[in-house]
Amino acid sequence: MKATDIRRGHIVIIEGQPCRVMDFQHRTPGNLRAFVQLRLRNLVTGNTFDQRVSATDFVNEARLETRECQVLYRDDTGVHVMDVHTYEQFTLDLESAGDSGPWLDPEMHFQVEMLDGRPIGIQLPAVGEYTIVETAPVMRTATKTASTKPAKLNNGVTIQVPDFLGEGDRVRVDPRSGTYLERAK
Repeated sequence: MKATDIRRGHIVIIEGQPCRVMDFQHRTPGNLRAFVQLRLRNLVTGNTFDQRVSATDFVNEARLETRECQVLYRDDTGVHVMDVHTYEQFTLDLESAGDSGPWLDPEMHFQVEMLDGRPIGIQLPAVGEYTIVETAPVMRTATKTASTKPAKLNNGVTIQVPDFLGEGDRVRVDPRSGTYLERAK
């Protein structure tokens, strides 16, 4: 692909390593040749770096395969998942799951980005339902516009919830950002 066609989210091969484009700027300074300034994240090491590419250069684009998967269970080796179309089962180790690991609950459906047969990224659903297992007692005077307090969910993650929620309440959470959305019905 031509360097001027690169957009945010593309996966390109830089120095033999797959890298996700985090940001880009096409620049044409005065009497110099045009170039594209890229902000990249190496998908193998996780490092973020800047790269300058001439506007006329060609960059190799990595071909990703996206699979819809379902979580089966988790253990010490990682999260065991199944491709919902082929029923192929594989394990996401804790490194592959990254920050998304704690949000992967049994029976949850999510997307896995695969490069050369190995997982390199996870796309969580927009909403997940969880139960509050530990929090401060409910304040009787609390309203929906009251302040927040920390609450531990059944997946072990602690988030901020409104004061009127207590232990045992079901809540809807955006697992991508870890923010409380609403009380589940």
